[in-house]
Amino acid sequence: MIRAATPADIPVIHALIRELAAYEKAADEARATPEQLHEALFGPRPAVFAHLAVDDSTGEAAGFALWFLTFSTWRGVHGIHLEDLYVRPAARGGGHGRALLTELARICVRRGYARLEWSVLDWNEPAIGFYRALGARAQDEWRGYRLTDAALAALGSPDD
Repeated sequence: MIRAATPADIPVIHALIRELAAYEKAADEARATPEQLHEALFGPRPAVFAHLAVDDSTGEAAGFALWFLTFSTWRGVHGIHLEDLYVRPAARGGGHGRALLTELARICVRRGYARLEWSVLDWNEPAIGFYRALGARAQDEWRGYRLTDAALAALGSPDD
């Protein structure tokens, strides 16, 4: 079963984010707090959204998708950027990842959005194979860039 997250899901979403960070060999980089997640997902101006894959037999969270809206200036409509997709190892192969992506694709289709996009680490061959099997194409001509920490602070500091 796929369902939209509720405020009561914050602890499990936080735990899933921590598990994903450990899987991606970046546990120290996952610094989001439950309070920050609550504010982002359910505060006065939610900026991100989440769906949970729930195991039908146990009722336990098997995985999650956390996403936000984008906008295509070329298409003139919104899209979805999937920030995180994670299925717990014991639940992999049970269709949860596909069901989460299907739900996001349905949201795109219902709302007239043009794109569903995400990034994947280049070493994550199981995920890459899964995405290709769904018909997703790598955007090899584009390179992602990111400013964080000291570089972000340096560029964003007010001129003295």
